Amino acid sequence: MTNSLFIKLSRPVAIVAGAALFATPVLAQTKEQAAKPPAAEAATSNRPETVEQRIETLKTALKITPDQDKKWQGVAQAMRDNASRMEKLVAEKRKIPPEKTTAVDDLKTYQEFTEARLDGLKHLTSAFKSLYDSMSPEQKKNADTVFERYTPQRAGNQG
Repeated sequence: MTNSLFIKLSRPVAIVAGAALFATPVLAQTKEQAAKPPAAEAATSNRPETVEQRIETLKTALKITPDQDKKWQGVAQAMRDNASRMEKLVAEKRKIPPEKTTAVDDLKTYQEFTEARLDGLKHLTSAFKSLYDSMSPEQKKNADTVFERYTPQRAGNQG
């Protein structure tokens, strides 16, 4: 998704859309976390223009075996679905002229993006748990390392 998309959105909607797409709840970054493991970023980001690249990056980092490929496909599909849902939601909101958007509309938009992010995270977590449960102890340790630098974003950091 390019920044030109946000130029056509009202400022409040752009802030919400940006937060929903780029500031994922599990990507609160501090200076110590500047060197993010690419696989963890891949699993938690929903930027659609690179979703296939991130899927491949994550698959490689997690060392998915041929026996795990079916469960991996569930994770990959959850990532695709999440990106697609966000892309559709942004496109829908772009259709509304900023001058016709009220404060209540902005709050509803924020709610819709938040609900989409939560639903997507639930879907991804369920798919990933199935994959994780099938991993060897070494793979689980690797997966834990891939994600260990990420903590939920605090509400105070969102604004």
